Amino acid sequence: MNTTFSCVGCGKCCSGHHVPLTLDEARMWASDGGQVIVLIEAFLPNGLGLPVAQREHAERRSAVVRSGTSEALVAITFAAYNAGPCHNLNADNLCSIYERRPLVCRIYPMEINPHIPLNTAAKDCPPESWETGPQLIVGGKLVDQELAGLIERSRQADREEIGIKERICASLGIHTTALKGDGFTAYLPNMEAFAAAIDLARSQPLQPQASEWQFHLSGDDIASQVMASGARVVTEAPVNYAFISLRAA
Repeated sequence: MNTTFSCVGCGKCCSGHHVPLTLDEARMWASDGGQVIVLIEAFLPNGLGLPVAQREHAERRSAVVRSGTSEALVAITFAAYNAGPCHNLNADNLCSIYERRPLVCRIYPMEINPHIPLNTAAKDCPPESWETGPQLIVGGKLVDQELAGLIERSRQADREEIGIKERICASLGIHTTALKGDGFTAYLPNMEAFAAAIDLARSQPLQPQASEWQFHLSGDDIASQVMASGARVVTEAPVNYAFISLRAA
């Protein structure tokens, strides 16, 4: 498969998308008046909720935490919350922070997850974006080495920062996750508290946390499997988060 790409400046990728951020980018986003959304998923040591082929990648970007009598591997994503147009997008569909825009914005339209191939039909870009421009993929392989380096930087940050992200969540009272493949829990923390939590977490040596996590699940059938593994399952309605189900209706 060969793929070319040329941005036509339509601005569609800058609207309605939650953009994953590194820790530095999340702190900058909060300082710039933006909102960060915290998206959380986890799987169990027995592999429940995780395809075998994805396990190595998932483990490397997860923190090991307690849940009931079991452990869970929790993946935490800090993302720019863009329910509509990004607050950095100006009237001319130009990025007002272009020189310091997040890594994922620089990587677009490529994916940062190695298990998600580029699917042009799933992108918001108009057809003409794919008709001309530099080659991205030749014979199914990414050929832009600069872009490959940015993707690796993003993945590396994801792996290196998971411990401090878990500490930040603990300080914000965030302790409910979804099961990977079943959904996400989504939090919209106060940005002053979020920025303060980042600064505090960074000022202290990283040590193992004693926080207890629980699972919010889409149905009783999945809940029974998680509880059988010894993990804690929440039964109350969400108070400070939303549950985003990935389960087919």
